[in-house]
Amino acid sequence: MEYPLPTLEFSVRIDSLYEDLERRVEELRRDHSAVAASRARVEAALQSGGVYYGINTGFGALARTRIPDDKLAQLQENLLISHAVGVGPWLPRELCRLMLLLKIHALGLGYSGISVPTFERLMDFAERDLIPAVPSRGSVGASGDLAPLAHLALPLIGHGYFWNEDGTAVRPAAEVLAEAGLLPIQLQPKDGLSLINGTQLMSACGAYVLEKALHLVKVADILAAMSLEALQGSIKPFDPRIQAVRPHPGQALVAENIRTLLVDSEILESHRHCGKVQDPYCLRCVPQVHGASRDALDYARRVVEIEINSATDNPLVFENGDILSGGNFHGQPLALALDLAAMALAELASISERRTYLLLEGHDGLPRLLMKDTGINSGFMIPQYTAAALVSENKVLCHPASVDSIPTSLGQEDHVSMGSISALKLLTVLENVEHVLAIELFTAAQALDYRLPLRPGRGVEIVHHYVRRHVPHREADYFYQQDIARCLEMIRSRELPDLVARELRPLH
Repeated sequence: MEYPLPTLEFSVRIDSLYEDLERRVEELRRDHSAVAASRARVEAALQSGGVYYGINTGFGALARTRIPDDKLAQLQENLLISHAVGVGPWLPRELCRLMLLLKIHALGLGYSGISVPTFERLMDFAERDLIPAVPSRGSVGASGDLAPLAHLALPLIGHGYFWNEDGTAVRPAAEVLAEAGLLPIQLQPKDGLSLINGTQLMSACGAYVLEKALHLVKVADILAAMSLEALQGSIKPFDPRIQAVRPHPGQALVAENIRTLLVDSEILESHRHCGKVQDPYCLRCVPQVHGASRDALDYARRVVEIEINSATDNPLVFENGDILSGGNFHGQPLALALDLAAMALAELASISERRTYLLLEGHDGLPRLLMKDTGINSGFMIPQYTAAALVSENKVLCHPASVDSIPTSLGQEDHVSMGSISALKLLTVLENVEHVLAIELFTAAQALDYRLPLRPGRGVEIVHHYVRRHVPHREADYFYQQDIARCLEMIRSRELPDLVARELRPLH
């Protein structure tokens, strides 16, 4: 017998992640009939007397244990309590909120069979900005993110913790619920399993990083253009004909960005006939390296977009009443994609650090260490140490978690994805990359000062002037950390690509 296949809509996209999720929750608040219909099918199944995994049976290795009808509600509450064994630091409030919104979105697709009161209470949490606190460790990324999602769900029954408003501390859920005038709810059959089966820790981390990466790749191109100008590099490697005969999409976009940033460069004209044949790879191969990272991140983005718009729990409830056990909770697609994303981001930092180092060597009239009076001053020597340390740390972090597996649940779950580890280390890689790029921004701005009065390309000049409004030129040692922090904020605020877009044209 053939069954009509459901069609899932990609209603949440990475490039508009937060806006889409807010809109989606508002839509579900107005109309969650798909949830109600799915729940009705679960209720009908229970009335039929059949045996359904996780609804009237135990879980994992206990799947063959039938649970009496009068114990079904207790089964679901026990499920949350027994699985809430996460350890380690709390995930940041922003990530916990993203997990909550993604969980609401997934349940709202109408394939999970969660009860309407439980679903509505989750939406109440989102509407009131009551964000459950979730420990970062404890998931193997196989039956979904069981432990993290159990902690996400615990406040529903009056246990666990909520974040305070500014994300600086957690408070017992019972206290917060009482202050909000909310009573703990009574879970119904299937509720607990619907809440903790899923990939929302992995997908939240992936979506969080990849949304930022859409902007970070543009920043990397801006920094490469700044360093190229400061080092009197050649524009020839960015010729569109070179990209056309090796047509990787990212490579072509990066080359075009660099050409845009270097428009009307007096520095380029000043050394057009200098006789240098080729630049080092960290300048010459920017399209190939940055472009490869872009293409890899684009793949990871597509995987995460599929995931966040999918039903990822078990069993799933279909329109004809079938309740089917499967493996949509398994994190393998995410594990591989997030490992790749970490490597792609790390390479942006790796080549950035090489450009920073090159800026210090004293090429083509630049003072060594980017200060004229060195000896008594160390100049910009030590910030490069920090960049080197972070790049090396990323090399360790980029060992793929997805190649590992360890059996759980008495062998029932005998192949696990470790996607949660892929996700968590991706967060650290992102932070390291942002700091490395901030150091290049800080260093390249100093180097460009020594090319004055020659003007760099218009795009580079826009960014250079902006940096100089906030970070002054230095000719003596000082507390470099403060200026690096200012440059980090510029990168995280997304100001730099926006400046270029407003005053010149948007970058790809």
